[in-house]
Amino acid sequence: MGIRRAKPEDWKGIQYLLDQLEYPGTGSFLQARLARMLEDPAEILLVYEDAGGILGTISLHFIPQIALMGDFARISYFAVDGDARGRGIGLKMEAYCTQLARERGCELIEVHCHSRRVRAHVFYERQGYEESPKYLIKRLK
Repeated sequence: MGIRRAKPEDWKGIQYLLDQLEYPGTGSFLQARLARMLEDPAEILLVYEDAGGILGTISLHFIPQIALMGDFARISYFAVDGDARGRGIGLKMEAYCTQLARERGCELIEVHCHSRRVRAHVFYERQGYEESPKYLIKRLK
């Protein structure tokens, strides 16, 4: 099967992957969030599916830029089932998103990856990502 756009009925498979990323408790709101994301033209939510079900998910957001010719693309959540890692699924999904960003004329693709996710950092660095000096957030809730 492979990579495809997510559908509303994929929520349980996506929830399972988010649990693996240590985002428990998404079941109470994930269906509503998924429906909203799937309708937003600046958002792309993909899954990797095989006969065994959903093995990966990645969300890609396009962010318009005022001082650059192209937009930015941002990977927000990217997970491959722990039992399926090492099979090239993450590599295929990242490459697919990179191609989508190029087709849209993006200047760059970025990802925020928590410092505790050391294995993920190695993956991203192999794909050509480089560390950006600072990422600041302001919590609103």
